[in-house]
Amino acid sequence: MAVVTAQILDGKAILATIKEELRGRVAALAERGITPGLGTVLVGDDPGSAWYVGAKHKDCAEIGLSSIRRDLPATSTLDEVLHVVRELNADPACTGFLVQQPTGLDENRILAEVDPTKDVDGLHPMNLGWLVLGKDAPLPCTPVGVVELLRRHDVPIAGARVVVVGRGITVGRPLSLILTRRSENATVVQCHTGTVDLAAEVRRADIVVAAAGVPGLVTADMVKPGAAVLDVGVSRVVEDGKSVIAGDVAADVAEVAGWVSPNPGGVGPMTRAMLLTNVVEIAEKQAGIR
Repeated sequence: MAVVTAQILDGKAILATIKEELRGRVAALAERGITPGLGTVLVGDDPGSAWYVGAKHKDCAEIGLSSIRRDLPATSTLDEVLHVVRELNADPACTGFLVQQPTGLDENRILAEVDPTKDVDGLHPMNLGWLVLGKDAPLPCTPVGVVELLRRHDVPIAGARVVVVGRGITVGRPLSLILTRRSENATVVQCHTGTVDLAAEVRRADIVVAAAGVPGLVTADMVKPGAAVLDVGVSRVVEDGKSVIAGDVAADVAEVAGWVSPNPGGVGPMTRAMLLTNVVEIAEKQAGIR
């Protein structure tokens, strides 16, 4: 069997391209006197969460969006967080917003309080319901970012057999629904850590999306030569006495796959790109722009 050198699914490059595209759309809104605004709510001082929130606000500044940042102490109660959520719901300068997870509080209660029309994460129960029913609504950023990453690199989706490893609400479940829409037309097998003979399922896939949060779960011997493999997993492992981020895909997969997404630098930047896109699309919808 010949070794395949995988092409890189470069999320950073696509993020830059999408930012450039959005600048034009934001400028068109500005001509109508509209400046979309992204709000964020950060609870506590987790370094990873703080970095992500900071990156989102930097992205906003680069394409002409305004931003509203509400940072709360780790000691904040659920009622205090819900109070801020209600303020952003009522703020006309805030086109859409998100509450950065984890908060250490009742995430479902917080999500349910968000105005679904301002739900830029696409995770409100109503918006997930509309996804099931096939109605237009904000889509979850990471799953739609996976699809966009594949599209921008001309990886065939229609007719492809896709194995999604992971059943979480943030990625696995909504991604399977998105991929089976008529606009994608993939055949999806939803797997997880309880799947019997996971390796056999993965070997049949044209596209593999690993989002189980298990370091090195997908290895080279599990991958069909030439397949596209996307790593969405985020775990912490200890290497040389230091805690580092690890993905779900082993490094040797690049020797077999046709395409691989680096982690970091693959799906992560696409999540940011889709977040910006959701903000702009909500503003365009409000302005009556298709």
